Amino acid sequence: MEIVLDKKDTTNASIKIKLNEADYQPKVTEKLKEYGKKAAIKGFRPGKVPPALLKKMFGKSILIEEINTLLSNSVTNYIKENELPIVGDPLPGRDDADKIDWDNQKEFEFSYEVGLISDFDYDLAALSVQKYEVDVNDEQVEQTISNLQKRYGQYTHPDEVQEEDFVIGDLKADAGDFTKEGVYLSVNRVKPEYQPLFVGKKKGDTITFDLQNTLEKPEYVGFLTGVAKEEAEQMTGDFTLTVTDVERMQPAELNEELFGKVLGPGVAADEASFREKIRTNMIDIYRKDADGLLIKQVRDQLVENTAIELPDEFLKRWLLTANKDVTPEQVEKEFDAFLKELKWDVIKNRIAKDAGIKVEHADVMSRTKDMIREQFGMSTFDGDDDERFDTIADSFLKGEKGKNYMNVFNQVYADKVTAYILEQAHPEPKKVTSDELLALSRS
Repeated sequence: MEIVLDKKDTTNASIKIKLNEADYQPKVTEKLKEYGKKAAIKGFRPGKVPPALLKKMFGKSILIEEINTLLSNSVTNYIKENELPIVGDPLPGRDDADKIDWDNQKEFEFSYEVGLISDFDYDLAALSVQKYEVDVNDEQVEQTISNLQKRYGQYTHPDEVQEEDFVIGDLKADAGDFTKEGVYLSVNRVKPEYQPLFVGKKKGDTITFDLQNTLEKPEYVGFLTGVAKEEAEQMTGDFTLTVTDVERMQPAELNEELFGKVLGPGVAADEASFREKIRTNMIDIYRKDADGLLIKQVRDQLVENTAIELPDEFLKRWLLTANKDVTPEQVEKEFDAFLKELKWDVIKNRIAKDAGIKVEHADVMSRTKDMIREQFGMSTFDGDDDERFDTIADSFLKGEKGKNYMNVFNQVYADKVTAYILEQAHPEPKKVTSDELLALSRS
């Protein structure tokens, strides 16, 4: 066998392979003998089929199968042994296969197109990133607690509509044949100047209003009537709502029952500890959002400032080959986003290699156990339950035919690389409000 790399430019090359009969024939002969032991052919006892007949019946298919296996292994080993920085998968030259005379040919030539990553340098010291810190004030804590009280509260049915209530009733167009029973309308969705039409109404009362002008947003018309956007836009004029019921959210009381529902049993014994725990949880949530923004800054700066050449046209062909349901138009549309993500992976892998970052099985098990603790609570696995805990973690990692293992492995790997990058980048702390953090997240 002869295998060589034909490099066309920095990012495009082909791997060329020449095979002679000695490279593949021993495997073909061995496979024919195996067929001979098992083949059930009419007129012959098992194991007594003449070799010439076996070759005539199965020789070509076995030859093709063995050569394809030999080619695949050879290309993979060549790439590994020579540490070729490839992207995507090698693409076989179809013209080579189409020209082969499998019945008579003894020597074969094949080529595989490969895409290469250019050599590049990165500079972690040049990163200029900010680690955002959000302080949670008393007003935000009280607003969060108020929302939680509403979430865990109960609906009551008062006699008279107030500003925070839901009006339930039957809606009818004054002109036309539209009617809908049992509609729900939140008074909060009504423009402030029209809310007096609803406040104070009781069961049996009627409210007449211009549907398009009364509601705060145009989409509320569709929500109320249950019709498609285009049809809702045509619903003009006055409508009459006959009140059949009133719903009001009665917020839950601040007591141990609410504390337990929100935080878990025994976490908070009184209002003071409940408020402090809510504050801590809010800070943790903002910290996670801030960490995500920090990683995004790192990724965007490294991708933008690191000069890497990639084989764009090769990658487009590879994407079409690897994804049979994808069209050329879809590849073109999404290619820039794909390329950005690919560059980040390339940079991340290079950093990990240079820093000697590795993920061991113990790391994967540890992360899996943390995930299980978070999902089921740490108290589920205490003391003598370590062996059962290991069994559960191991069972999870073997699930989905090993995909779970690779998912956790990739998470650990990404976290290790990110942690290393941040150690070198020295992020600058910056205090922001929660609204500023939200705006940054959306930008």
